[in-house]
Amino acid sequence: MAEEVISQDFNSEDNEVVRQRKEKLLRLRSEEGYDPYVNETWDRKDTLASIRERFDTLQPEQEDGTELKTAGRIMTIRKQGKATFADMADETSRIQLYFQINTVGEKDYDFLKKWVDTGDWLGIVGHACRTRRGELTIMVTEYKLLSKAIRPLPEKWHGLTDTEIRYRKRYMDLIANPEVRDVFRKRSRIISSFRETLESHGTLEVETPILSVLAGGANARPFKTFHNALGVDMYMRIAVELYLKRLVVGMMGRVYEIGRNFRNEGIDTMHNPEFTMMEVYWPYANYVDMMNLAEELIRNAAKSIGTLEIEWNGIKLDLSKPFRKITMREAVKEFAGVDFDTVTSDEQARAIARDKGLGSEMTGHESKFAVLNLLFEAFGEENLIEPTFLLGHPTEISPLSKRDPENPDYTHRFELFMFGKEVANAFSELNDPIDQRERFEDQARKKAEGDDEAHVFDEDFINAIEAGLPPTGGMGIGMDRIVMFLTGARSIRDVILFPAMKPKA
Repeated sequence: MAEEVISQDFNSEDNEVVRQRKEKLLRLRSEEGYDPYVNETWDRKDTLASIRERFDTLQPEQEDGTELKTAGRIMTIRKQGKATFADMADETSRIQLYFQINTVGEKDYDFLKKWVDTGDWLGIVGHACRTRRGELTIMVTEYKLLSKAIRPLPEKWHGLTDTEIRYRKRYMDLIANPEVRDVFRKRSRIISSFRETLESHGTLEVETPILSVLAGGANARPFKTFHNALGVDMYMRIAVELYLKRLVVGMMGRVYEIGRNFRNEGIDTMHNPEFTMMEVYWPYANYVDMMNLAEELIRNAAKSIGTLEIEWNGIKLDLSKPFRKITMREAVKEFAGVDFDTVTSDEQARAIARDKGLGSEMTGHESKFAVLNLLFEAFGEENLIEPTFLLGHPTEISPLSKRDPENPDYTHRFELFMFGKEVANAFSELNDPIDQRERFEDQARKKAEGDDEAHVFDEDFINAIEAGLPPTGGMGIGMDRIVMFLTGARSIRDVILFPAMKPKA
């Protein structure tokens, strides 16, 4: 009993197998008068998962006469004399089909042997049985060819493993690798869990512009375009922060948005130029409230897909434990061996950084606060493995965060790290319009000096908070990274359905 298995070069746009299948389609139309792409529906009443669940108790060589009507893609087919076995898959599961000439009729059986290939979509009518070897099977009584596949499937024993091809041809990746489909189903449940948690706290989901004349809310390089009708340059958003805070000013109460941001920066296992963020803003709250919310959101999301015990890159974490808290100065002392409380000047800080091998990463004009952040990024960040709230960010690198009244050089801000990677950023939001204007002016000076990622000066946002922004806690969470860590995916491209790829030459 030979199984039809077709290997092919997925790097070629066409090949001999595709040519043969196109010819076969033409003959199907001319010889049989059958068009597999006609506008017909198939009333699928049973998914394969529901069939497996209903008939799981069938014993070997036992049948159930209940009529089933299902549909799916033929993954493998083994044609022989008067009987054919096939494996069919749908979005829920996979099951064996059994076609007998005496059951489906000679005409339909001959059609099956002549015209049906792997990859084709069939509608199936039949009933459940279990073979002598214990395989749950659908005994087919009727079938219909619903759509014919011209391009064959990846070779079944090895699947589709080339990551370059998987990302470029995600449809083939999803067909060949059920575990990939499972990751994206989990992604959907995680995002739904975020929505449920936020809405349980009375938070309203909103939508804000993706295109605007200013790209604010973060220090990042934007994508730029031109709007012909308005005759102005526009930018794809790098964050939704400033719009959401305008809504708090406008008395919309608690608001959040889950949507795409765009940053014209590098691509690696943690970065894609198009990514999904959740940002939330609560009036009358602060960054401590956001810490509590972050823990709740992440724990609920983990529970929504099964467990609070997760593993990523060989490291296991228990999310039921309270998240750690550490200041940036404490992290630099612990991991870089530098007590920043003893640093009194910018030059002293720069000298320490040079001694630590960071001279090539400095211009020579950094303040001691910029050096503190540089030391943390070089020595501290990768060591924050367990979920950790990093506190005590310098005001200089936090243009939208409230100052710590006891130490105005630092802010009421946190970043949340897991597995040595940042997953969230939150503030007690700066609502002093005079202070905000001064910080925007400082960022504008940095941009004029060549810092492409410095924050833009947004006059309208200052006008908004001059109208009165109440005390507000705000937070942004990178949804792609959360999905990565909760599902164990190694790369951000594994949790984005269609990641950015360089065009093929």
